[in-house]
Amino acid sequence: MEITSFPSLNQDDFSYFYGFFQEMDAHNGNNNINNNNNNNNNGKKRRRRDFGDDDDNGGGDGKDGGKKSLKEILASLILLEEEDKSEEEKWVMDSEQEKALFEANQKQKMEAMQEYYMNFQDHFTDLDESELSRIKRARKSASTAVATAAAIASDNASSDNSVQSSGGGGAGSGGGGAAGGQHRRLWVKDRSKAWWESCNHPDFPEVEFYRSFRMSRATFNMICDELDSVVTKKDTMLRAAIPVRQRVAVCIWRLATGEPLRLVSKRFGLGISTCHKLVLEVCSAIKTVLMPKFLQWPDEEKMKKIKDDFESMSGIPNVGGSMYTTHIPIIAPKISVAAYFNKRHTERNQKTSYSITVQGVVDPKGVFTDVCIGWPGSMPDDQVLEKSALYQRAQRGLVKNVWVVGNSGYPLMDWVMVPYTHQNLTWTQHAFNEKIGEIQGVAKDAFARLKGRWSCLQKRTEVKLQDLPVVLGACCVLHNICEMRNEELDPELRFELFDDEMIAENSVRSMSSVQARDHIAHNLLHHGLAGTAFLS
Repeated sequence: MEITSFPSLNQDDFSYFYGFFQEMDAHNGNNNINNNNNNNNNGKKRRRRDFGDDDDNGGGDGKDGGKKSLKEILASLILLEEEDKSEEEKWVMDSEQEKALFEANQKQKMEAMQEYYMNFQDHFTDLDESELSRIKRARKSASTAVATAAAIASDNASSDNSVQSSGGGGAGSGGGGAAGGQHRRLWVKDRSKAWWESCNHPDFPEVEFYRSFRMSRATFNMICDELDSVVTKKDTMLRAAIPVRQRVAVCIWRLATGEPLRLVSKRFGLGISTCHKLVLEVCSAIKTVLMPKFLQWPDEEKMKKIKDDFESMSGIPNVGGSMYTTHIPIIAPKISVAAYFNKRHTERNQKTSYSITVQGVVDPKGVFTDVCIGWPGSMPDDQVLEKSALYQRAQRGLVKNVWVVGNSGYPLMDWVMVPYTHQNLTWTQHAFNEKIGEIQGVAKDAFARLKGRWSCLQKRTEVKLQDLPVVLGACCVLHNICEMRNEELDPELRFELFDDEMIAENSVRSMSSVQARDHIAHNLLHHGLAGTAFLS
């Protein structure tokens, strides 16, 4: 706030104000005289007499009173001026003190900032120097190792030449190779492999092995033998290759436990990136080598066996498989987020959920005969079916005289059998739905075992979305191997499956299949296959 002082008055100014007030009095008197001349004569005399009386009696008093009031005004003005001067001086002094204090604080702050910046710069300079020295040492060690390896290679070559000329020198060459092996691995980080070496030992308990890998040692050995030709890597000059058994174990343990890669790295004594790479490589090998052997649509002979088993179970003829679709939780993708948003899981769990789908057809033992993996979680079951290779084969007429049984989320078609979904069911329709439910429960139980055995399917995984179908396909193949080899699932690992069923929008797509379903339902009831006998 800016303050303006009242101007100081000297003696000349006092005289000026005094004369100014006298002129004002004279001017007022002249105005009165002019007004009196405009009135009549009697008024003039009366005003003159009154004016004269005033001059005779009180004129002196008025003049003295005017002077007195003027002095009081001037004294007040002088007093106000002095007060203003004192306030201004006080304000100036306070302002100067505040300014000096502010400048001192600002100077102190700048000095502190400069000191902090200098310390900060010195700290990072030290870090840069230490990092540079570390890199130099690493490069020096690597160059030394390479030079040593080259020298050993040349020594081995010369030793071989000497062996050809004379029969000695072989032991010395082997000793040099051992020394070279120690130098070659100097730059590799030393990680403990005690846990894996203990698991890989023949004396390791079978129960503990099963708990870690969800399969027996015999099944694990069979898988390693099948993948040996694809997974094996050669040793390099700088490091020894990871054995096949350890590679397969890293993948299976990761799928079985669902533990993060940092724990996989700790268990097997390998780098995190190496473990991630091994998981994808082994899963790809499983898809390439084992899927054609253990996950294929059955041929005529196997299909006949499957139909007989399902008919003996339910009484419904020509059932070639039980179909179900489950959801695998994923991390929200960077693209097409809305397509992978799972509305039903979000509403049930009160937590935003994203998923991809896995559609599978199983035989009476719960072994997958067809899978369709990777479609977004927002798609209903009937749309996933239309995107599958099984649907395309059926459209080309390659699925004949076979019923694939599904739940109410699938449409009724020439080759897909589903339960009745309308209200007010008859006893025949209700009995038919119970038998269809038994067949459909085979697929649901198979998916429950799949998720229970491979815990990585129960929670969001670190695998990228584009790599996830390969991993899920490997889980389905490994599930089939365990089911075919009668690997019992530990009751503690059982998983309760939650997948909401939604009735397909177009639930009937074939009138001939409607008639076929009614005929099957009638035969079930009247032949005593629907849980009751028709009373005559």
